Amino acid sequence: MNAWSEILGRVEPLEDVAFDNELVERLAGRAASLPGIHFYTPTFKSYTSSEIKGCGKSAWPAVSITGGDCKLSCDHCKAKILEPMIPARTPEDLWRTVNGIIADGAGGMLLTGGSNHRNEVEYDPYYPTIRRIKDEFPGFRIAMHTALVDDAIASRMADAGIDAAMMDVIGAQDTITQVYHLRRTVDDFERALEALTATSMKVVPHIVAGLHYGELLGEWNALEMVARHKPAALVLVVVMPIYAHELRPFVTPNPHEVGQFFADARSTLSDVPLLLGCARPAGAVKRLIDAYAVMAGVDGMAHPSDGMVELAARLERPVRVTPACCSIAVGDEVMALDGSAPGLEIDLAQIMEQERARREAARRQAVFGRVKVVGGEDQPGCCTA
Repeated sequence: MNAWSEILGRVEPLEDVAFDNELVERLAGRAASLPGIHFYTPTFKSYTSSEIKGCGKSAWPAVSITGGDCKLSCDHCKAKILEPMIPARTPEDLWRTVNGIIADGAGGMLLTGGSNHRNEVEYDPYYPTIRRIKDEFPGFRIAMHTALVDDAIASRMADAGIDAAMMDVIGAQDTITQVYHLRRTVDDFERALEALTATSMKVVPHIVAGLHYGELLGEWNALEMVARHKPAALVLVVVMPIYAHELRPFVTPNPHEVGQFFADARSTLSDVPLLLGCARPAGAVKRLIDAYAVMAGVDGMAHPSDGMVELAARLERPVRVTPACCSIAVGDEVMALDGSAPGLEIDLAQIMEQERARREAARRQAVFGRVKVVGGEDQPGCCTA
């Protein structure tokens, strides 16, 4: 058993998780190059200070210019992801919406919408309003899901004042055709990425591991595409096809293969911030995927599984934690790029004390149900999502 395997065995939530020992050994061989890691989590409330504001559902909302409508209805999403978002179907609606969410304390928003049949979000009528928003509220940040663009569209986005451009990068033609139902090519995705990175915007592409019905197919090609264009950061997520049709179901991606992909992403993009986004399967698979991400050397992780902060500290990775709830996950990705998310650096003793208290609170909750326990670490969470 190598040293890292022994460390994994000392982290209580990972005691019964079955790791690929060869992969763990490979990851351990890169230990000297591991950077610090920043966790975004609604827990670790004892680390909140005057430097870190509490979070709320209005802090970084998602706004859709098409409401819940999307022409593609991709097999993993079926447009359901858009439904909970704030609709702003006209530029006037967008202006009113932004004024309202700023009044509620929002520091930024994700602006998105359903695609047309060419995987384009039709933002053209909105650019003057976006420019007005940025001129009136210069501190308000906007991250935009761009979908596919050309040079002219990317330039209009930058001129409007978009802070961060996000797009999924797909590296397999079969995935584009079968999952996204698109008559576009892999080259179209790379051209869009090239157009975005030629602007002044922070470009934060996403690669969805397991997008081809749970199988990893074009992820390594997508990684090579990203490497050719050097974005501000890369976000990795793992497919969560909760809306997939029963006639074309998704399997749960192989977590060991996902871990291998994380390792390759880190070595390929050694000088690009690598972030693990919120989306990944739940339960023991998530703990396994998250542990591989920590060992692979991701720079940031949204909503880590139990034990991940402790694992990072045991691996001697400098750890910072920022309390943040689900509603501002995308905002965290943007803030992580310019260093404005302060976080607090914490040590192993603090982490283990907090972890033990939190796990004990969870055990009491399981025993007593929803009966309120007075005292100790039990406090309401920062979000209800």
